[in-house]
Order: sequence, then structure tokens, then C-alpha cells
Amino acid sequence: MTVSATVPADRPLGSRAPACVRRSRALHLCWQTGVFLAGLVVVVVGVVLLPLPGPGWVVIFAGMALWATEFVWAQLVLRWTRRRVTEAARRALDPRVRRRNLALTGAAAALCVALLSAYLRQYGLVLPWAVDR
Repeated sequence: MTVSATVPADRPLGSRAPACVRRSRALHLCWQTGVFLAGLVVVVVGVVLLPLPGPGWVVIFAGMALWATEFVWAQLVLRWTRRRVTEAARRALDPRVRRRNLALTGAAAALCVALLSAYLRQYGLVLPWAVDR
């Protein structure tokens, strides 16, 4: 199942707040402020997780999805991102691209092995606990 099959692109833009919240301007503004702050917290946690081990990008996109429940700009960003991810997935599954990527990975691995063997031949292997002081 593709992303475009689960979320139609023709879904109307705008707030997805409950009707009882949208009836009152003040309540809707409070609702949007809460959604914005919750999304901001999630996005900031995602940004913190980027250099750390963890699903940083997934958390950032979850925050964007939270924002997209209320804000048109976030809905447009998510639509653009979905299109890009779908295109990238389609390109990655192309057999010619896969063969090229495998060939490049093999060449890079061979280069790393050659450099490592040249280093070991030049300097040898000395384990940290065997170093004389």
C-alpha cells in the first residue's frame, strides 16, 4: 500500500479541529496554540535526536503531521514531502539504479579493504592493551 493510497491528495486543506472547537474563535485559537506548541516540542525532540542514536527524522515528520492537523502550510509541506519520498522510493526500486548502487558499494568496500591492508602492512596491528609504555 502506498502513501498516496492512504492519504488522498484531494483532501481539503484547513483545520481538522472538532466542530465544537471551531465554532468559538477564542477556543479555536487556544486549540491551534496547543497544537502548535505540542508540534514544536515534538519537532525539537526530533532535531535533538538527529545527531543522537534515535529516529530523529521520523519524530520530526510526526511533529509536522501534528502541525498539519491545523495549519495549511504544514499540510502543503507534508504533501510535497510525500511526493518526494514516493518518487525516491520508486527510483530506488529501479533495477538499473540498484545495480549501480551495488557496484558503487562494492567498489567503496574494496577501496576500504585496500587502504586498511596498506595501513596494517605499514604499521602493523598493535592492540591497545599490548602497547608498551
